Amino acid sequence: MAKTSQSAGTTFTFRIDPDLKAEFMAVAETENKPVAQVLRDFMSSYVERKKRKEFETEARRQSMLIAASPEEERVMDWISDVSDIEATNETARYF
Repeated sequence: MAKTSQSAGTTFTFRIDPDLKAEFMAVAETENKPVAQVLRDFMSSYVERKKRKEFETEARRQSMLIAASPEEERVMDWISDVSDIEATNETARYF
């Protein structure tokens, strides 16, 4: 399926409905964009959305664990302290 090309990366070959291909190519042409670039952009966006969703799911899971913890107040104080330190360090960079 995929062939390696030293200069351009990897070739991705797949089957697509001819009508969808024609419509897709026409839309890309009206936007003056190469079809390959539009596909690469779609693929990158798809991967980034997946990563973001996984991150958000994990963050939500951890938040729920903290909220259910009897030590929630102590954990929230720690987060606040760390945030204050990071903000101070960020400000110090400019001076």
